[in-house]
Amino acid sequence: MSVFIHASAVVDPGARIGAGTKIWHFCHVSAGAEIGSDCTLGQNVFVGKGVKIGRGVKIQNNVSVYAGVILEDEVFCGPSMVFTNVKAPRAAFPRDPDSYAVTRVGRGASIGANATIVCGVRIGCWALVGAGAVVTRDVRDHARVLGVPARAAGWVCHCGQCLSLQQAAVGAAGACEECGRGFVAGSSGLRLVTDAGGGA
Repeated sequence: MSVFIHASAVVDPGARIGAGTKIWHFCHVSAGAEIGSDCTLGQNVFVGKGVKIGRGVKIQNNVSVYAGVILEDEVFCGPSMVFTNVKAPRAAFPRDPDSYAVTRVGRGASIGANATIVCGVRIGCWALVGAGAVVTRDVRDHARVLGVPARAAGWVCHCGQCLSLQQAAVGAAGACEECGRGFVAGSSGLRLVTDAGGGA
């Protein structure tokens, strides 16, 4: 499959774009950025130098993915959500790019519209950050976080459905009422133990 790049978009020489990816109006992809296959960059998306984006990622309108951000496969970034890469920015004291804090968003995670991700955190796999939330610390796998600052508000399945599992104690188990996937709680969040077809 070929790459689609809208005529109004700018892709700098040296950027790597995977097959089947679509880059829409007024985007800018910087040199050294790596974007996987089958991604979608909505209108007015900026991708900074050295950013790594996995396959199947969807970035909605008006999102800037700055240097230091890593998006694993199948991440969803909602409209106008914000990444940062410097904890104490000063216009008068520019930071060395080598000092940018790394922010990693795990596979399958979703970040809601207008959320802000303070740099240096990890968003766990299949986690869900609510619209308008401000994330200031790590988010566990499959956790749902809401508010300012963002706080744990339950768990979500691969399919996005909220889980009825209430406790976070290690060893607690539960299943998705929508798709049947089963989970058990661990120190880093939920772990899939039964897939949607009933297998382990």
